[in-house]
Amino acid sequence: MTTWESFDIVLAVLVLPLAFWTIAARETFVAVVSYVAYGLLLALVWVRLGAPDVALAVAAIGSGLSGVLLLGTAARLRDVEEQAAAARPSLLLRVIAAVLSVTVAAGLAVALQFLPDPAPTLAPVAARNLAATGVGNPVTAVLMAFRAMDTLLEKVVLMLALVGVWSLAPDRVWGGRQGPRHQADPQGMLVFLARLLPPVGVVVGVYLLWVSADEPGGAFQGSTILAAMWLLAMLAGLTDTPPVSSRRLRLALIAGPAVFLLVGLGGLWLGDSFLSYPAAWAKTLIVVIEIGMLLTVGLTLALLVAGPPERSARQ
Repeated sequence: MTTWESFDIVLAVLVLPLAFWTIAARETFVAVVSYVAYGLLLALVWVRLGAPDVALAVAAIGSGLSGVLLLGTAARLRDVEEQAAAARPSLLLRVIAAVLSVTVAAGLAVALQFLPDPAPTLAPVAARNLAATGVGNPVTAVLMAFRAMDTLLEKVVLMLALVGVWSLAPDRVWGGRQGPRHQADPQGMLVFLARLLPPVGVVVGVYLLWVSADEPGGAFQGSTILAAMWLLAMLAGLTDTPPVSSRRLRLALIAGPAVFLLVGLGGLWLGDSFLSYPAAWAKTLIVVIEIGMLLTVGLTLALLVAGPPERSARQ
């Protein structure tokens, strides 16, 4: 048995029990911490499967950003957690839920046995046409060319999620600033890190975007790092959240989808269909779209973590 085979076995032994514990944990905080640890281990699994792009996305978004959101939610639910624990469903309801879960899992396992062999796939067709996009990274090519409509709709869903968070604001602070204004010790470690890390983080985030045309990376991964750097500066009190009513903020939030949509409409004019890229401009247009996505997604992710408006625009 090789070293890597031993490593894979250790990963499997750690990931599966941790996934079960994440679901079974009764305390919200314990479940969230388990979920973050599970995401980090899952990123290692994707690395071992030869999918570094997916590993970056899982570590940055699936574990990092989602973990921060869930930790904030757990903190807000701390006062009502005992009431929620007391309102446990009856034994009969839990048995029914368990039986249904096992039935669905067994049905999926049986269905897998009847799949055609070899399974139908468009992978060979996509691989033959990758060169037409001018992009060397197959993940970027698939997301921005063959699944471009899905990628565009993902940005719209993020915007709708942010609008949903903003809608939770009380009427008296509608259009105001999100979250409390943080004040940290000017001589403390948090302020020191907030001054040291963001320049490096911005370079790394832009680098992940730039190399994604030919190497593992991407706008989502880069924007997550940029969002984390902005949140770090806000937590240290070096900057504040912009008012939701800011016109410049709203224009920046729609910049990514707007550029994506304009390029798609240009495909109707210059190409054969919506979101079809002219061969001579394919790589350039994909990079332009991802630059817009980097700005919009980074802002959206940071504002989602910041939560609904809690102060007026002047506070």
